[in-house]
Amino acid sequence: MNVAIVMGGYSEESVISLRSGQLLLNHINKNKYTPFEVHILKNEWYVKQENEKFYIDKSDFSCTINNQKITFDVIVNTIHGTPGEDGHMQAYWELLEIPYTGCNFYQSALTFNKRDTLSVLSKFDIPKAKSIYVSKGQNIDLEVIATTLEYPFFVKPNQSGSSLGVSKVNEANEFEKALAFAFAEDHDILIESFLKGTEISVGVLKYHEKTTVLGITEIVPENDFFDYEAKYLGKSNEITPARISKEVQEKVNQTAKKIYESLGMTGFSRIDFIIMNDIPHFIEINTNPGLSPQSIFPQQAAFSNLNFTDLIDNEIEIARNRKLIWQGFKSS
Repeated sequence: MNVAIVMGGYSEESVISLRSGQLLLNHINKNKYTPFEVHILKNEWYVKQENEKFYIDKSDFSCTINNQKITFDVIVNTIHGTPGEDGHMQAYWELLEIPYTGCNFYQSALTFNKRDTLSVLSKFDIPKAKSIYVSKGQNIDLEVIATTLEYPFFVKPNQSGSSLGVSKVNEANEFEKALAFAFAEDHDILIESFLKGTEISVGVLKYHEKTTVLGITEIVPENDFFDYEAKYLGKSNEITPARISKEVQEKVNQTAKKIYESLGMTGFSRIDFIIMNDIPHFIEINTNPGLSPQSIFPQQAAFSNLNFTDLIDNEIEIARNRKLIWQGFKSS
């Protein structure tokens, strides 16, 4: 079975995605699958073999190597950010009827949009921060924001990952800089109240048809919050399992499962919370979590005694079953 392990992307997260792809290449069962390293970058799509590039034919997502046309039976998607985490690639692969790992194009687009995710989850009584949504060019009244949310508060791009463009605003003179930083990533931003508590990250996936929580990791950043440097440059202390009571752990497990299932998720995900007054408050869900050696999700899999090769097998099986569902709809 030819498996395309797809990595890269069009955002600053592409560097992290390339590392994630390497972990998958190292752990996929090469007795069962023939893996291909596929790079999706802004200027070029190609298969990389021994430092040679074989360019992807976008009409059918194939390539030609040594005069032989290579097609893929399944795609393992590890693109962070656009276009592999916002639904664009998933919709394209679905049109080509190539099965892929992770959630489908609708769930990808929904969860990449922070405002829309919060809107959906509000119907399921998930605790979360207070928030205000604004767009570039709109009149933004700092006094109203400060009165509604109180200092400090966060300014975030509505569609961005890895904490890119996120700032914590402690006082009024920091606001304009935070706006510019967020608007550099997206035309729409989310301004959220600060939740004071313990920050945790929870790995969740569908494993053998059951929603499974891998583990709960406590995040202790060296910086003011869990920003890009804390996530990828080692400026945080990540403690698995988190130092929380069994009662709170059970609340986190139940809430994480409820969010995953309420959003119709499949595939690897990482859900971030702040525990305040023993209640987990939802921050965001990442539907293509980092899989580099520094990333939390692989740490949680190891803590749960789950073999990463088995997890990849499980993802590929879910992807292949998705194609059977597509075929069933077509035949009916």
